[in-house]
Amino acid sequence: MIVCVCNNISERKIHHAVDAGATSMLELHAGLGVGDCCGKCNSCAKTILRERLQAQSELAPIALAA
Repeated sequence: MIVCVCNNISERKIHHAVDAGATSMLELHAGLGVGDCCGKCNSCAKTILRERLQAQSELAPIALAA
């Protein structure tokens, strides 16, 4: 799904950025350009960021136990 139409940023690109270490909207903005133009994507991008970070935190104990 395209999240930021202005810069053609997909949900997948946000997931990759978070997997690479991005933990904030400032980092997504700097790395991908999310919210650079009109800003209408900010709320959706923030939700995706939070969900991905939450998923990572839930998987971390499993990865450490293995």
